[in-house]
Amino acid sequence: MPIYEYQCESCGHQFDIIQKVSDEKLTLCPKCNEHKLKKMVTSAGFKLKGTGWYETDFKTKEKKSTPKKTKV
Repeated sequence: MPIYEYQCESCGHQFDIIQKVSDEKLTLCPKCNEHKLKKMVTSAGFKLKGTGWYETDFKTKEKKSTPKKTKV
């Protein structure tokens, strides 16, 4: 589940909370009890680095086959 950051527009209180993507936004500030919470825009908590993250990396049109060695 993602971590979201909220800030109260009334008192300035900031906090993080783990929520499902389908959960509704919070509106009630836990510090001042005003309905002035705003969801902050933050960067992702992870980054995809390296190779292998492209759809084409896992698809091949032809399967590579190696000829079998036979003993003579």
